[in-house]
Amino acid sequence: MAVPNDREALAELLADAGFVAAGEEADELLARAAGDVELLEGLVERRLTGEPLAWITGTVSFCGLEIRVDRGVYVPRWQSEPLARRAAQRLPADGVAIDLCTGAGAIARTLIAAHPGAHVVASDLDERAVACATANGVEVHRGDLFAPLPSALEGRVDVVVGVVPYVPTPDLPLLQRDTLAFESLLSYDGGSDGTEILRRVVTDSPRFLAPGGALLLELGGEQADALRADLARLGYVDVCVLVDEEGDVRGIEATLTSAAACARA
Repeated sequence: MAVPNDREALAELLADAGFVAAGEEADELLARAAGDVELLEGLVERRLTGEPLAWITGTVSFCGLEIRVDRGVYVPRWQSEPLARRAAQRLPADGVAIDLCTGAGAIARTLIAAHPGAHVVASDLDERAVACATANGVEVHRGDLFAPLPSALEGRVDVVVGVVPYVPTPDLPLLQRDTLAFESLLSYDGGSDGTEILRRVVTDSPRFLAPGGALLLELGGEQADALRADLARLGYVDVCVLVDEEGDVRGIEATLTSAAACARA
């Protein structure tokens, strides 16, 4: 297949293939190829199969930062940026934060950039993600959620944030066709109603959060309502549902009370 090497023709090719941000993608592919026509052909052919653009170019922009994204690693989405910015607002300049299921480390990097004096740690199950986040300057531990994190963090954390898997298992076939053709099910599957891993984080976070610490999780649909009883039982207050500009639910924020922290101790 002959691949055009001028921006307008390449953008038209990508648009005809169904890519919504065809112009921006054309710019990124041309920049990555840097005038190498043969390389450009290979990059475009990969994109036309549906392979994530970030895997092809090797980076993605997130909260104004350039984040390295290795092939096989979950690609940070722009929809997660408000959650990352809110987490940065809740994190004191010299505070402590945990980023769960960090992937490439985009949220952790955002927190570090906002608060260079803070201590930010992360975790992820996937060894490729751990290597990628480490390359992005994140202190990351390989393992399941809180399990690999140092016990010295218990009771000292100001912010726990995460984009953990929350797609209900029955809804997985509704994802874009190419998503699961390339990315791992582990990054998406949240159990029967999508709250299985979310509930684990809600339950385990009080062990690490300091009094007044914040829990911020990405989720969708009716999942915020589904978690309210657990949050109340565990001593979280000021529960706030985070919505995007179109009013769609994107996350939840809650604060651990001092009473809950004392009961934990």
